[in-house]
Amino acid sequence: MTRDEVLQDLRERFGEDILEFTDKSPTRVYIEIKPESIVRMGTYIFRNLGARFNIASGTDMPPVIEILYHFIIEDLNLLVSLRVKLDRENPEIASLAKEIEAFNWIEREISELLGVTFTGHPDPRRLLLADNWPESVYPLRQDYVEWDETADRTRGV
Repeated sequence: MTRDEVLQDLRERFGEDILEFTDKSPTRVYIEIKPESIVRMGTYIFRNLGARFNIASGTDMPPVIEILYHFIIEDLNLLVSLRVKLDRENPEIASLAKEIEAFNWIEREISELLGVTFTGHPDPRRLLLADNWPESVYPLRQDYVEWDETADRTRGV
């Protein structure tokens, strides 16, 4: 498929799931989708379009938590970023890790640092934060307040 054919295929196949389609540059496309569409659309891009999962990133942007799922179709030099916006008070989305193993660690990281619940994740245990880190304290949220003034934060979170 060509770049234009890939984009047309996504528009036709997932038209009802797409909230906004931004053709940013010849090598970059952002597609905001409904959160409930992430597994279906992410799996399709990965399996059917032969994309490689690059990374996911999460950002606290009150009143939402935004997650960008980045896939690259290397033959076309095209980065497709799926954007979802989650309610900040109850940020929950289906896990892609049960379909695509590469999502395991990044979903765990986003869960710990931003408080997103990835439903159906096969291994939701902590990845980065200390065992004594309190529940419901998310260091990458804008309203984060240091909870332990004696902690040495020079070596990470």
